[in-house]
Amino acid sequence: MKKSSNTGAPKPDSQLSEKIHKTHSARAAKIKARKDSAIKIQKAWFIYVDKTLFKLLKHAICAAEYCVAHELLKKVSPIEAALAKDPSIKCKVRFRFCGETFPPFIVFKIFLKNNGHGYKYFSGKDMLKPSNKAVADSYKIMGKRTFSQQILEDEHFSQKFKVADRMDVVTVKDYIQYCSLMDEIPASSGGKNNCWRRLNLKSIPKTMMMYDIVEYAESGVISTRLQKEKKYLLQKPQTEEMSQHQLEIVSRVRCPPITTVAPFYQPWEEQGKIKHLGRRSKRAKKKVEKMKQAYMSAKEEKAPSKGAQADILQAKEKKVIFYSPSFEIVAIEEPITDSKLDKEERELFAWYQDLYLKHSSLF
Repeated sequence: MKKSSNTGAPKPDSQLSEKIHKTHSARAAKIKARKDSAIKIQKAWFIYVDKTLFKLLKHAICAAEYCVAHELLKKVSPIEAALAKDPSIKCKVRFRFCGETFPPFIVFKIFLKNNGHGYKYFSGKDMLKPSNKAVADSYKIMGKRTFSQQILEDEHFSQKFKVADRMDVVTVKDYIQYCSLMDEIPASSGGKNNCWRRLNLKSIPKTMMMYDIVEYAESGVISTRLQKEKKYLLQKPQTEEMSQHQLEIVSRVRCPPITTVAPFYQPWEEQGKIKHLGRRSKRAKKKVEKMKQAYMSAKEEKAPSKGAQADILQAKEKKVIFYSPSFEIVAIEEPITDSKLDKEERELFAWYQDLYLKHSSLF
């Protein structure tokens, strides 16, 4: 007889592999979808952070230009700040953003208002000739190091550009090259270039909110003071007063908190008024009382009797002045009372306190 075929035979390997492949592909699709969504959320968050940072930087640059331009210029260059404050020299300080990456950094430049009229540039390099006595005076004022650096810089320019002085100009081409070079060289080197200069954290007072904003842009760490005012500064100003108030918050100079330090010493009168705070258990109080009683009892045992004390006091109080076989002259000294001792101790403590105050650097 033929054997019946087995109906519960296992499925072929191809079907199992197809199922495993489908489950793996489904899991991979889910993981990819989660990654894509996480990347989208991360990008949206970074965009939000960049927008808030740009708004804060915009407040900082507006406050720097319209509120505290002279204070910032005093920290960068006090000489230029004094010239900018002169009413005869009409100048304006401008602040702008600069940089190829985000966040940008703040730069500034000083502009002169000429009202359509040109300015004549005066250069010490052109005005002071070697035969002039002013060269010796400038050497004394500048110092040997700065003077030698200036000479080395001039020599470097002459070797690099070939036409770096009016004495080198021969043709029209040389004159054009010389004029373009003067437009590129900064004023400190005798040129006419009024370049943009970067505003660093060292140039901003730490008491201003502007310092916290620039520090947040450079390091990414936000201060507690900026965190408190951030919500209000990010609001769109509805009125002119609101915008002015925002700029005032950014440029306001806030006094640092004054910390009161307890004195190292205490007066004599206040030392007895010190009260030891804290709670003690009943067991600790009983232990302290027992120790006091034991101490007092031991002290009483060691102390002499009243009669012996009187004899000792009499012996101490008496002082023999003259002695002979028939009689003796005795002087009695008064015992030093406790009030006198307290007075002497107070005077000694007051003297030591005055000595400590006057010569505190020696301790």
